[in-house]
Amino acid sequence: MFETLGSLTASPWIYAVVAVSVVLDVFLPVLPSGVLVITAAAAAAAAGAAGPVPVTAQVPDILALLVIATTSSVLGDMAAFRLARRGGARLDRAIARSRRLTRAHERLGTALARGGGALVVIARFAPAGRSVVSLGAGKTHRKVMEFLPWSVLAGMAWAGYSVSLGYFGTQWLGTQWLGTAVSVVALFAGGALAAYMVRRPYPARTAAAPAA
Repeated sequence: MFETLGSLTASPWIYAVVAVSVVLDVFLPVLPSGVLVITAAAAAAAAGAAGPVPVTAQVPDILALLVIATTSSVLGDMAAFRLARRGGARLDRAIARSRRLTRAHERLGTALARGGGALVVIARFAPAGRSVVSLGAGKTHRKVMEFLPWSVLAGMAWAGYSVSLGYFGTQWLGTQWLGTAVSVVALFAGGALAAYMVRRPYPARTAAAPAA
């Protein structure tokens, strides 16, 4: 798998593939958009460590990769948000056909409703958390300006984390394949931690003490 992705990073199409993958994984959480971003960032780090890059070589630009990943994340969020606002019963049936989305809604729905905007950012790292947040915000008819700023912040945080893992992981470990592999493990570990944080129960509010 890493060999296939490695050959893809040598093509200018890597930006388009990353963009499409990040946009669509709000609907298809199984897409490896995070792995793609990490692999592209690792390739950039490896090329930088090897010295000046020939003009004919195609190496992902870190800044362009960061901007594309962030922008695509927000566009995907807003597409799901708009679809959920207009989808109604048809969307509910579509979600019900996906076991992963159904489980995510059951496990994360209550926590996200209580947690507010900060959990939009945390859930961006959790498996299917982005789908639950974006579709849930649309289904509950939240205002665009209540959701969009948190979506932008979540996209920036996720893209920055993924790019940093691939780039600095490869620089520190000195080998592209090892840096990519370790970074992917770290990405999944961060996702597991995020899923735990959004699923953990909130402490019950204590009743106010009666006035003396």
